[in-house]
Amino acid sequence: MRCNRCDVRLAICVTWLLASGLVHAAAPVDPAGAAAPERLSLPRCFSDHMVLQRDRALAVWGWARPHEKVTVSLGTITATASADAAGNWSVKLPPQPASATPVVLVVADGATRLEVKDVLLGDVWLCSGQSNMSISAGHFTTPEARQDMARADYPAIRQFGVVEHFASTPQTDVTGEWLVCSPKTASRISAVAFYFAIRIHTETGVPVGIVRSAKGSTGIEMWLSQETLLKSPHSGAFAETMRKSLAAWEEDKAAAIKAGKTPDSADFPPYPFGEKVRRPRCVTLFNGMISPLAPMSIRGVVWYQGEGNAGDIASASQYRFRLALLIQSWRDLFGVESLPFYIVQLPGYRQSADSPGGGDPWSVLRESQQKCLSIPHTALAVTLDIGEADDIHPRNKLDVGNRLALLALKREYGKTTLIDTGPVYRELRIEGASARLSFDSVGSGLMIGVKKGREPAAEDKANPLGRFAIAGTDRKWFPADAVIDGNTVVVRSPGVPQPVAVRYAFSTNPVGANLYNRDGLPAGPFRTDDWPLEATK
Repeated sequence: MRCNRCDVRLAICVTWLLASGLVHAAAPVDPAGAAAPERLSLPRCFSDHMVLQRDRALAVWGWARPHEKVTVSLGTITATASADAAGNWSVKLPPQPASATPVVLVVADGATRLEVKDVLLGDVWLCSGQSNMSISAGHFTTPEARQDMARADYPAIRQFGVVEHFASTPQTDVTGEWLVCSPKTASRISAVAFYFAIRIHTETGVPVGIVRSAKGSTGIEMWLSQETLLKSPHSGAFAETMRKSLAAWEEDKAAAIKAGKTPDSADFPPYPFGEKVRRPRCVTLFNGMISPLAPMSIRGVVWYQGEGNAGDIASASQYRFRLALLIQSWRDLFGVESLPFYIVQLPGYRQSADSPGGGDPWSVLRESQQKCLSIPHTALAVTLDIGEADDIHPRNKLDVGNRLALLALKREYGKTTLIDTGPVYRELRIEGASARLSFDSVGSGLMIGVKKGREPAAEDKANPLGRFAIAGTDRKWFPADAVIDGNTVVVRSPGVPQPVAVRYAFSTNPVGANLYNRDGLPAGPFRTDDWPLEATK
C-alpha cells in the first residue's frame, strides 16, 4: 500500500524544483501532434491561483474528445464550444472588471468537470527576456532584499513561472505553476517582476499576474518564430544561414531514418537551432515558451534582454530590427495591436572606457533599444546608473522594477501627472563654439545627480556634469565641459572651436554620467550624429 502523505510531499517537492528551475521538466505533451485526447483538459496556465486579465475578452481553451460539447463558467457568465475533429476547443468570455475576490473557473463536458480555484481578475503581464528577467528574488541576499521578501505578503500578486523548454516546433502547452506571493514564495518570483508588481498593486489595488517566460544567455532570435526570421527583409545573412542549416538537417534526418534510427536515439541528428547546436541559435524558445501561451489575454509585455546581442557592433545595430520584429510578431500572436511593450535599457557594465566618443557594442545596443521607441505603445526604462562593472546581473532590481512600474502607471493606469522617464534628448543647436542641447521629460528641471545603491538620486553640488563628448567636422571626439542652463545643457571644448556633434554616455560603462531630472530619473545615453561607428576615434 502506498502512503498518501509521502505522495503529497513528493508532489510538492517536484513542483518546487520545477518552478525554481533547479530541474527541468520533460517536454510538455503537444496534443496537436498526438492522438485525439481521451478526456477534457486545460493548458497548465489554467490552474489554481491564476490571474485572468480584466476588462478584456477572456480566452479559455483546451482539449476534449472530438466533437464533445464543452461549457466554461466564471461566476455567473457561461460560454460553450464544441471540440473539433482533433479535440481542440476554445471560447471567449466577455470582459470582466478587476476583482480581488476569488472565483472558480469551471470547465465541463459530458464526462468530466474541471475546477480552477482561487482565480482573481486583474492585470497579467508577460515578463520575458534573458537572465536579468529570469533571476528570482531569492538570488539576491542583501539585507534589503531579504527584508523585502520577509514582508512580501501580497495575496493579490501571483506568478506563473514557465519552465525552460527548447522546442523544434511550436508547442501547445508549457510546464509551470501559479505562486501566490508571500514571505514563503517571494524568493521564487522574478526579482524584476516582483518589484514591478508590488509598485503597480500597491498604487492601484488591482491584482497583478506575472507570467515569467525567460531564459539566461539567450539572443533575441531565440524568442522569434522561424517564419518571422525567415521572412524578414532585415534578417539577411542570418536567414540564409537558417535555410542552409535546415536543408542540411533534413538531409541528415532522412539518412538517419533510412538507417533505421529513431528520433529518440542518442545519435539522431539534433535540431539545428537547439540549445546544443547553434547554426544559428534561434526560434526554439519562442516555440517552447511563448507560442504555447497564446491566445492568453494579457495587459502588456515587460522585456529585459539584449546582453546576448551585444557581442559586436553589427549585431548590436541589427538589434533594433529584431526587437521591432519581436514586438509586432508578439502583438499579432496575442491579438492586440496596441499591446504595450516596456523595455529595460541595458545598465552599465564592465570597466569604464576612456575613449570620449565611445561607440562600442553595448552603447550601440542601447541605441537600438532607444530607436524602437518610434513604435507606438513602447517605452524605455533607463538603468544606466544602477549597473555593476563586475557583474552582468546587478543586484538593484528594486529600481528596475520601480522604473518599469512608473511607465505602466502613467500610460496604463491613468496617472498622467507622473514623470516616468529621465531627460530625453530632443534637439542640438550650435551657438558659435558651443552646442546647446534641449530635452523632453525634464520634469521639475535638470540636475547633476548622484545615485547610491537603492537610495533616490540626489542633487550633487560638488561635481560637474560628466561623460559629454564633442566633435567637429573632422569627427575627432574630445571630452567636453557641460553646464546646465535652465532646461538645456551647454557643451564646449577648447579642442573643438566649431562643433557639429555631441555624445553623452555613449559607452559600455560610462562612469560619471550624471544628468538627471529633479524627479530622480537619469538621462539615457545618446548621440546627435549618425556617423559610421567604424570611423569613430
